[in-house]
Amino acid sequence: MKMPKELYNGVIIFIGIALYFALIEVLQLTDVFYLRLLNILFVYYGVNKTLESNYKHGKNNFGKNAISAFVTGFIGIFLSLIGLTAYIYSKGGDEFIESLSYTLLYPGEATVMTYVFSLLIEAIVSVMIVSFSLLLFWKRKYPSD
Repeated sequence: MKMPKELYNGVIIFIGIALYFALIEVLQLTDVFYLRLLNILFVYYGVNKTLESNYKHGKNNFGKNAISAFVTGFIGIFLSLIGLTAYIYSKGGDEFIESLSYTLLYPGEATVMTYVFSLLIEAIVSVMIVSFSLLLFWKRKYPSD
């Protein structure tokens, strides 16, 4: 059975982000907030792979490609947030949150759920920006009209 490309590339995003953050932890750079922003590169890679596959197979419909791009990104970020939640709870839950860098949306004291929820909001916005920018790139490269 062949896995849908959206799921496959979403899992690739998750694996990339997980390995990236594991490397940051090993190098003891978790307190450097701006390194966390580089995870968007993994989202770009996975969404771009999905769109590239769609256009190679002649799927030029902008709406269907948009759904495909969003699904890919959302799978990647949801898996990443599930993994992060499990990791936080394995390290002590709310007490461990204090050692993590603060999020863009929740700079105060956070619980696990508020921390993950604020990351979810950041991630959804990131996926939308990445997807729309790549959709416009591919539409220009392979116009459907």
